[in-house]
Amino acid sequence: MAAAAATALSLSSASSSSAALLRPGWAPLRRWRTLSRSASSFPRSAASDEAAVISGTRLAHQVLKEVRRDVESWISAGNQRPHLTVILVGDNPASHIYVRNKIKAAAAVGISSEIILRPKDISQEELLDMTTKLNKDSRVSGLLVQLPLPDHIDERTVCNAIAPEKDVDGFHIMNIGRLCLDQPSIIPATAAAVWEIIKRTGIQTFGKNVLVAGRSKNVGMPISMLLHTDGEHERPGGDATVTITHRYTPKEQLKIHTQLADIVIVAAACTLPGWNSCFYRPLQNMCRRRELFLCVPALEDQGSFSCVVLLQEPSASWLLIGDLLQ
Repeated sequence: MAAAAATALSLSSASSSSAALLRPGWAPLRRWRTLSRSASSFPRSAASDEAAVISGTRLAHQVLKEVRRDVESWISAGNQRPHLTVILVGDNPASHIYVRNKIKAAAAVGISSEIILRPKDISQEELLDMTTKLNKDSRVSGLLVQLPLPDHIDERTVCNAIAPEKDVDGFHIMNIGRLCLDQPSIIPATAAAVWEIIKRTGIQTFGKNVLVAGRSKNVGMPISMLLHTDGEHERPGGDATVTITHRYTPKEQLKIHTQLADIVIVAAACTLPGWNSCFYRPLQNMCRRRELFLCVPALEDQGSFSCVVLLQEPSASWLLIGDLLQ
């Protein structure tokens, strides 16, 4: 749910014009800067041997409430109601779940939306033509083409065809570039959700060792960029020391990096049979200080497991609640 809320947050910001997207005073960034400066320490539970719980669902509801207020203010000022257009190609079940949640989140905050369905055999040229027309449509505030796309379509070409100021997913090369340069941009929703959870919970990242398991360009990379960059820059970061691991990181090295980490964020696919016993539980056992553990599951697994974990003491049990991608 937090990811869908982050999508709504991105769309509400994008709708206020392309200039607003690039302003240093962009509202979400102001919230993050304030939170980063006022953050105290890791949340502590009543008993020192118990893990504190972060409710991603509760935080998502808080974000949606704030975005709805911003949308109402925007409309009250005489502006056009924000509108989201989603192009959904094919019949991938996971993609349909993602889109349904985005449309639901948009409706909850007063953003109008529409889904354009196209068959999986659509040509890349036809998809690009459609994207170009929607870029020029003044009624459309935000536009996204749901990924993944069929193999015959180049995803990078399609993502770059979306106007940067309407790029709700934050996948356009310009938005990714601005993110890497610590400048205001539309941030990919899952990474933004993780960032919101950390900041709104008051968790200190300054000077912390963070392990990000996963190097995807849509999740692992943007999460790492947000956490390691300078907190005083135009787009403030977390000032953490970030280590990225991936499928080819030797298990022995993964153990070392995990033991050194204050914060562990798993942004890796968990679709293989036995992922829990083969990877996540051993990773959990590797944590010595285990102050924070955030798990971002791949929706393709379609399991009912949760993904926000806070571990504070070596003897603490890990507590899972909510669903970051619900």
